[in-house]
Amino acid sequence: MNTDTIQLITIYAMPVLLAITVHEASHAYTAKYCGDNTAYRAGRVTLNPLKHIDFLGTIVLPILTIALGGGLFGWAKPVPVNFGALNRPKRDMVLVAMAGPLSNFGMAMFWGLLYKLSLNITGDFSLPLMLMSQAGMQINYVLMVFNLLPILPLDGGRIAQGLMPRRYAYSYARTESYGMWILIALIMSGLLYGLLKPFVHYLVVFTAFVMQF
Repeated sequence: MNTDTIQLITIYAMPVLLAITVHEASHAYTAKYCGDNTAYRAGRVTLNPLKHIDFLGTIVLPILTIALGGGLFGWAKPVPVNFGALNRPKRDMVLVAMAGPLSNFGMAMFWGLLYKLSLNITGDFSLPLMLMSQAGMQINYVLMVFNLLPILPLDGGRIAQGLMPRRYAYSYARTESYGMWILIALIMSGLLYGLLKPFVHYLVVFTAFVMQF
């Protein structure tokens, strides 16, 4: 592993951990608020990253993809949710699913503020803060857009299922067993990058525009 790769991992490490931790904790907190204590009993209503990290998906795979020069890819431990225990299962399924992507949007805006700050300070800390902020915006928007794809078990799939009439929702729920295979096919074919790239680009441009004020 060369010096450039080590520097890249150093820049991305904190934004990745924060993005994943806040995303998963948001799911867990919203589920608890909506009446399901499953994630709470599992210790997932917390900002402690150790509770959300999957060793292979959160540490090994992202490091390998960065080291090999590919796009950043990985996952965290999914938050357990008993949808039947929610106060209003159909509505609350949507709220719990939306919490993760919305948290990533908020985190991206936070990193946008730090990027703006980095442009107005001097010293050795300015460049690392700028690079880390750029990484933070990119990672959070990638996670947000990726998770909003209407494919089960992603958040976008849960949102779509919750918004559908019940008779269609039951049929749609049966596609979950094929969801991971669909995602693997999209990744291996390179189509996933093509789907995500324009949305992430315009979201970063939007953030830069907002930060002008």
